[in-house]
Amino acid sequence: MHLIQLLIPIYDNDGNPFPRSRFDSVRGQLMERFGGLTAFVQSPALGLWKDAESGATAHDDMILIEVMVEKFERDWWSAYRTALECAFRQDEIVVRAIACERV
Repeated sequence: MHLIQLLIPIYDNDGNPFPRSRFDSVRGQLMERFGGLTAFVQSPALGLWKDAESGATAHDDMILIEVMVEKFERDWWSAYRTALECAFRQDEIVVRAIACERV
């Protein structure tokens, strides 16, 4: 079993919030394919990193979506990440797969 975590930005690169419909679409796609998810939307996560070119600290406010899957399909998740990067106009959206087990 794997826990898939998706870190989705709340704002575009100009600081404008993405429309709620964009997040609803992601939620609907994942619900239809996997039958469940957990979305942490009330308290956005804060991502910080050093910009490679300027050295300045950059940041994103994002929501965390988690999906538990029996079988990790790397090719599907890689393609889905690429689709999310287009939909949210991002250079990179973090999608993590963590091996786990239910207790």
